[in-house]
Amino acid sequence: MNSQPSVLFVCVHNAGRSQMAAGYLQALAGDRVRVLSAGSAPKDSINPVAVAAMLEEGIDIAHNEPKVLTDEAVEASDVVITMGCGDACKFYPGKRYEDWELDDPAGQNIDAVRPIRDEIRRRVESLIGEILADSASPNE
Repeated sequence: MNSQPSVLFVCVHNAGRSQMAAGYLQALAGDRVRVLSAGSAPKDSINPVAVAAMLEEGIDIAHNEPKVLTDEAVEASDVVITMGCGDACKFYPGKRYEDWELDDPAGQNIDAVRPIRDEIRRRVESLIGEILADSASPNE
């Protein structure tokens, strides 16, 4: 893993889960980790309820734009986290893949999105510890 590891978050629409995860990783890890997000069938805009839930945490994802998943984004990433996008993400040897099973915030109200957001934060915090420890390892 590089000295600055890169993480790609992928969900179908790149409008909720992956955007919240990317927002948390950017806010909590800063420039220690390169953050990417994409979707297999991206929407036109970020889910406004996801935006509101993240604003409650002091993280503004309102100006992010959903992006289409590309082979280049996967190739450029050390860790690929999928969230309900099935086989849309190609497998590349040497990458770390994880599938996070999380409810989709699409169509949900803020009370339903908060627990999803909180679970994403918990997983992102754990991920930060793991990837920063890996990137600091002299054996890599």
